[in-house]
Amino acid sequence: MSNSRFAAEATDLVKIFDGKRAVDGVSLAVPEGAIFGILGPNGAGKTTTIRTMLGIIDPDMGHRTLLGHASPLEVAHDVGYLPEERGLYRAMSAKEAIAFMGALRNLPIAEGRRRAPELLARHGLEEWVDKPIKSLSKGMAQIVQLLGTIVHEPKLIVLDEPFSGLDAINQGKLEELIRAQAARGATIIFSTHVIAHAERLCEQVAIIAKGKVAFAGAVDEARGRLNQVVRLRTRAPDGPWRAALPAGATPDSANNFTFELPASGPEPLLKALVEGGAGIETLSIERPGLHDAFVAIAGKAAADEMEQGR
Repeated sequence: MSNSRFAAEATDLVKIFDGKRAVDGVSLAVPEGAIFGILGPNGAGKTTTIRTMLGIIDPDMGHRTLLGHASPLEVAHDVGYLPEERGLYRAMSAKEAIAFMGALRNLPIAEGRRRAPELLARHGLEEWVDKPIKSLSKGMAQIVQLLGTIVHEPKLIVLDEPFSGLDAINQGKLEELIRAQAARGATIIFSTHVIAHAERLCEQVAIIAKGKVAFAGAVDEARGRLNQVVRLRTRAPDGPWRAALPAGATPDSANNFTFELPASGPEPLLKALVEGGAGIETLSIERPGLHDAFVAIAGKAAADEMEQGR
């Protein structure tokens, strides 16, 4: 066992199915205590990467460590994993389902039964403690499975597309749950094709496209690859101030301009606008979002696939 400060590491992972590289040289390092997002369209290799890192499947090349162990299955009891394919025993009560999932990770069944009602109550499901899973809505059943994923208080929580199928209210509850688990010191890895969740939750992300890592690092670093954007509306459609705008900056019919902030910064631009009589009605300088960074890094086609959920 190493004393790595990373909860999970992968180096040059390769996994081949039917002659195709589903994972093609993936390298990742997830710091302890981080909320780490893996972004990419469906079919990009996210799930295969996760399963390889967890030891569910073995890589054809490369190596990985989990919680400092070269053999991930040795630390399976310290991991909570929610797979993309959901599934609970429908005749089980919510309490028993949570306790059963904890028992699979070495939590004594009696302790799981003790913790389950408290977890359910904390997430507004106290009246469902003894109700069978088949009587719950799809969203509530998914929350129960999430609670079963964390009932043993794992050091590492891995969630594969956890927001899929949840309505807006339950998505909000899941975001709260993720933040609460991080606050107690757990490391969270989750995959998603919805960039907004990663932007709200993550400090670091990996962008995966066609089995390769296109970017891995801080969200601010990804966004920092793009220049800030100026949104400007003027009363005057033209004038000497236009020389201070980039060559490609053309207005719409309402004199709205959108362009990258010039390298000289906002002060010379503002001076030219005022002295040139532009008649500034609105002016804002915005940092690019993670979606814009994703498009720049992985390409518009990958971003379109993300949005369509393919």
